[in-house]
Amino acid sequence: MPGDDESKGGQALRGLRYWVEATFPFRQGLGAPLLGLGPYANVIDLGDGRGLAFCTDGVGTKVLVAQMLDRYDTVGIDCVAMNVNDLICVGAEPLSLVDYIALEEQDPSFLEEIARGLHEGARQAGISIVGGEIAQLPEIIKGTRAGRGFDLAAAAVGIAPLDRLVLGENIQPGDALVGLASSGIHSNGLTLARRVFFGDRALDPFTHFDELGRSIGEELLEPTRIYVGPVMEVLRSGLQVKALFHVTGEGFMNLTRHRSEVDWVIDYLPDTPPIFRLIQRYGQLTDREMYTTFNMGIGFCVCVPADKAEHVIEVVAKHGIPAWRIGYASAHEGLKKRVLIEPRALELTT
Repeated sequence: MPGDDESKGGQALRGLRYWVEATFPFRQGLGAPLLGLGPYANVIDLGDGRGLAFCTDGVGTKVLVAQMLDRYDTVGIDCVAMNVNDLICVGAEPLSLVDYIALEEQDPSFLEEIARGLHEGARQAGISIVGGEIAQLPEIIKGTRAGRGFDLAAAAVGIAPLDRLVLGENIQPGDALVGLASSGIHSNGLTLARRVFFGDRALDPFTHFDELGRSIGEELLEPTRIYVGPVMEVLRSGLQVKALFHVTGEGFMNLTRHRSEVDWVIDYLPDTPPIFRLIQRYGQLTDREMYTTFNMGIGFCVCVPADKAEHVIEVVAKHGIPAWRIGYASAHEGLKKRVLIEPRALELTT
């Protein structure tokens, strides 16, 4: 993004953050917020050593890809995934979710497809969906297909023992970083991907790519992987989990969302999935643009002591998800947190 846009966006975020954080003192004791706005989810005090983790997220412009294909039964999975994958980053067990659907037009079959995806996402995450809201807003909501404009978001809650919150506070140099495979692009970077394929190249979304084994539209619509099962098993095993990272918007920069004085050295990366190679080639994007936008095949990361990395990999494998030790924590140098991606000779800083 241009520097002026970044400056304007930064100012807007600072103003929003100021007024949101100014509400924190409104609750003291029961219901008091326990964290700032930096973690993936905040936690409020429920008393008796228990906390309620709370977060919200949406599907973003992936809904436009769904409209291009006129297929809506998977974006609900993404909506659940983007929320529960954030909740588990603070060590919380996801419990429930409410959704919000803003529509251009109400159509029973269309809504049922969205609901079917929400149901499947909830099944995978082991949560209930206890309510939601539908708003028909034709003056606001438009899309790429007449009558099919919509936006989909949710808010989710989870339970978290306050003595076992995972906040990335005690990471030590040498601690291992285990990367869990993504299922594809997930629900981030779709604006850039759509520009590359459907703007700059003007491809039909049904264009077949041999390296993908399907059309580009189908590949971009692949649902976000839900990591609740393996991560909760790792947490319940009693293993010392030092940090958890959902690799979402800003790509590998998510690894700087911790409270320790360490940097990261990524010294191993598995083969980059074909979708990211296509995006980079067709869009003529740099490695920096790719690794600060997309997950590049690593959708979630777990930090544990070096001698426990293999145990995490084994647990994750039981859930059918490939995982690798991709790097380690190093002593922090300089004023900014760094992520050094050695296979790409790339240094990312906050």
